[in-house]
Parts: sequence; C-alpha cells; structure tokens
Amino acid sequence: MQVIERLTALRDAAYAEFQRKLIPTVAPESIIGVRTPDLRALAKEMIKSGEAEAFLQELPHKYFDENQLHAFILSEDRDFERCLSRVSAFLPHVDNWATCDQMSPKVFKKHRAELLPAIENWLHADHTYTVRFAVGMLMEHFLDGDFAPRYLEWVSAVESGEYYVNMMVAWYFATALAKQYDAAFPYIRDRRLPVWTHNKAIQKAAESYRVPPERKAELKACKMAHT
Repeated sequence: MQVIERLTALRDAAYAEFQRKLIPTVAPESIIGVRTPDLRALAKEMIKSGEAEAFLQELPHKYFDENQLHAFILSEDRDFERCLSRVSAFLPHVDNWATCDQMSPKVFKKHRAELLPAIENWLHADHTYTVRFAVGMLMEHFLDGDFAPRYLEWVSAVESGEYYVNMMVAWYFATALAKQYDAAFPYIRDRRLPVWTHNKAIQKAAESYRVPPERKAELKACKMAHT
C-alpha cells in the first residue's frame, strides 16, 4: 500500500477540520487529518520495514501529513551526520509551525557541540521555518547545562517580519527568563528586542510557573508601548 493510501486509511475527518483552523499557512486540502500518535507509529513501522528510505527521497511532498511523517522519521534517526544532512535537506520544504516544532531528532541531544554550527547557519537562512527551527533547537538544547550567553545574542540578532519567527524568538526569551534569568533579563531591561517580540516574551514569561512572582513584577514593569 502506498504511503498516501495508508495515511488516508488513518484519517480522522473531525481532526482534519481542527488542524485546518490551527495551521493557516498550509492549503486546507493538503491536510488529511492523521493524529500525531498514528503518524509516529507509522514512522517507526516504515523505519523498521526499510520503507522510510525511499519516502525520504520523495521531496517535495504533496500533503501536510506526509511532511509530518517525514519529520517523525527524521526524529528517530540515530546516525547524527546522516540525520543532520537530511534535516538540512528537508527544512526548505517545511511550510508550517507544527512540522517545524514537532521535528526534534533525539540524536541531536548527544551531539550538541556538532549541532551548533548548523544552528548558526540556519539562523541566517532566508526561509521562515528554517530560522524558527534554529531558534527552537537553541531553546531545546542550549538553555540548561550547555548554555552560553552568546546564544542570547544570536537570537536577539534575528531580524524578521515573519510572525512565526518572531513568536519563536519571544518563546525562546521567555524560556531563557525562566532558566537563565540573570543572563536574559538585560535584553528586556535594555529593550534590545523589537517591541512586539519584547512584550510577547514578557507575557509568556509572566504566564510561566517557572518564573517567580517578584521577577514577573520586574518584567511587567519593562513592558513597552506600541508605537
């Protein structure tokens, strides 16, 4: 059975309608409506059977669900160099926040030092979701033990008119304020981010249970008026 036939067999019509409202950047007719657990299970099944190899070569895909399946297959790849190469090849085809954010290769966790140069390159891409993915990887892998203050500088230097990039930058800084407050707060205090991103980062940090009340008050005092 072809991949699209298998995806269609797993279709949930109500879920497809829900996703169409949630992911406005993709054509509504490209959403089949396969739930994430079913996609993950199919990804593992295709890896085990050897079918994944041919599918990964079939870019660009026609359906959103194919892109999701592609992301989940890559997330299971245990060979770092191969995975990195395949992620780099796939990123230009990513056209929505869901595929971007749900692609998280497990092998990256064990190869953070080797991942950094790729992240730095992706940050300078002209493609919305490549930049968003780069910021997401910095947020996921480099805000704890492997944190360095220069990563805040990298993210603050991202200039974009794209909502999905700026939202991820705000999310990154909100998470940094929860995990690395002393390093991140000067970016808010000194108003080093664009107004919308600055205020959204404060809002998200204020909503976080990981930020204590006194810091939330300090952050809210830094809100900027929109011009």
